[in-house]
Amino acid sequence: MEKYEIKSEVCIFQDDELSAEDRELVELAKEATKSSYSPYSKFQVGAALRLADGTVVTGSNQENASYPLGLCAERTAIFHAQHMYPDQPIVALAIAAYANGHYYPEPISPCGACRQVMLEVEDRYQHSMRVLLYGAGGTHVVATVKDLLPFQFISESLKK
Repeated sequence: MEKYEIKSEVCIFQDDELSAEDRELVELAKEATKSSYSPYSKFQVGAALRLADGTVVTGSNQENASYPLGLCAERTAIFHAQHMYPDQPIVALAIAAYANGHYYPEPISPCGACRQVMLEVEDRYQHSMRVLLYGAGGTHVVATVKDLLPFQFISESLKK
């Protein structure tokens, strides 16, 4: 048997420790929770991403009575950005969640489907995407999606 350890580096910042750009992205993700359509779960998620040229795109979760047909905030923002700005890599993505009258105290993490989409975008552009996970107690920041999804299935995996 062989055993190895996988490590991910996560930095936790208070609001006043974030750069102005990161603070703006987090605030826009929080604002995006307000456009969530979540009548079933009451779990409002917002995402804001920044492209390499500085353009910011936001998205929110959109539910459907047929649950699998809904879409997460992260993918809503990413797919819109890829459609409108296909030549621009995503350099940062912030995520926030709101429910029961307050923002979550701990950051929420993207679901597996969103992580896979984020990874593919990172791979497509060969550019790391910083991920900012907002929680009222602090924003967790990872330098790359690979820290959220250490075992990866990307286009290169299909060629092996």
